[in-house]
Amino acid sequence: MHRFLVSAAHKSSGKTTLSIGLAAALRQRGLTVQPFKKGPDYIDPLWLGLAAGRPCHNLDFFLSSHGEIRAQFSQGHAADVCLIEGNKGLYDGLALDGANSNAALARLLGLPVILVLDARGMTRGVAPLILGYQAFERDIHIAGVILNRLGGRRHEEKLRAVIEHYTDVPVLGAVQEDAQLALVERHLGLMPANEAAGAGQLIADIAERVTRQVDLDRLLALTVTSTPLPTPPVPGEFTGDKVRIAIATDAAFGFYYTDDLDGLAAAGAELIAFDTMKDASLPPCDALFIGGGFPESFLEALAANTPLREEIRLAIERGLPTYAECGGLMYLANDITWHGQTQPMVGVIDGSILMHKKPVGRGYVILEPTARHPWRMEADTDVEGMRRPASADFPTAVHAHEFHYSEICGLPADTRYAYKVKRGHGVDGHQDGIIVHNLLASYTHLRGTAGCDWPTRFVQFIRACRANRPTQEIVQCST
Repeated sequence: MHRFLVSAAHKSSGKTTLSIGLAAALRQRGLTVQPFKKGPDYIDPLWLGLAAGRPCHNLDFFLSSHGEIRAQFSQGHAADVCLIEGNKGLYDGLALDGANSNAALARLLGLPVILVLDARGMTRGVAPLILGYQAFERDIHIAGVILNRLGGRRHEEKLRAVIEHYTDVPVLGAVQEDAQLALVERHLGLMPANEAAGAGQLIADIAERVTRQVDLDRLLALTVTSTPLPTPPVPGEFTGDKVRIAIATDAAFGFYYTDDLDGLAAAGAELIAFDTMKDASLPPCDALFIGGGFPESFLEALAANTPLREEIRLAIERGLPTYAECGGLMYLANDITWHGQTQPMVGVIDGSILMHKKPVGRGYVILEPTARHPWRMEADTDVEGMRRPASADFPTAVHAHEFHYSEICGLPADTRYAYKVKRGHGVDGHQDGIIVHNLLASYTHLRGTAGCDWPTRFVQFIRACRANRPTQEIVQCST
């Protein structure tokens, strides 16, 4: 078994492209590769998952405890290679003591580090950089470096000679500056893999370059371990009352955490995919889930699917339990304006979406659920005509994250909210989680953890809705 963390001296060093290339190249060797991504991210995991042929899992100090991170990492117990792509630089992070850095993750999981160095303009100065990274936290093992964006063979030879003379760190690869790879890097930074035509060919091109310019045999030799990962408990097959959740999975909406989808299934949900641009109706379902994405990139196609938009609006107005995050919230609003173009959306949220050039909300958030939260399920409450079972362990603080360039304007003064924002922006800097009938729509992205088991709560809420309205026609949405 081989395990390692791919990090860099600073962001935009090319580690995402190299991580994708390594995953694909090792897979081509017949190895089973389990990818992971540090931090709150949807786009890189989509590409890593495609490259490895296995869903990518996220590891995040802000959203998960150390024990949960170890348990999440055990998802790679049966893989030949566990590859973690870091975020930002090796020692970067929010905490002054580095408690949430890539180095801290490597320490927690006992991983060697493969350091990607953007070598443009560097010669002898590469040595003190490497020596400094070795000395800064001496218990972090830098197993090797991959030099990226080299200026040619002479540049490579100089750097190799300097590193060999002054350090004991092996050079595992030397990747030449490549206009095609630079284009791919920009592409990855802008577009999720579920959106990109020819994503498979892009990954194959990256893998070919990595195979030629990185010593994969030496990398594997330096990252081998005989210590097995614990086998995660296998959840038994759910035998209770299952619910059907229609989930938007298409080019406009593809931001879902693997663990959360697994959590929904473990709670008794059957996920039925539908396409917001191609399907004229919803599949028969008990609930609806529309995750994040880039609906602004598909305004005309989303607007053109009038039958589906109208069906979704009527379904929610008639009480269909629905959860929407960020892009999903935007889709359910009256309209979206971007680059001077305005297109109608579902219209169940009485507000308009306006896109901006800079992020409106970005980073980690802390939310305080309000008494109106539809999943709270308190005893003796009567919302939308339903009695709901008690839930004494509802969290008082929810750790999550957001990243959106849009704001929602013109909401009615009596809009109900599920959260007070203690950190972050949400809808207006103070509140998030718009409630309309049995819809909860927020800019915040939740992550299912021990402190915020939202998949289970959502499924419980769906069951309560169905039990209280057993004859509602909306359960068969497509009729």
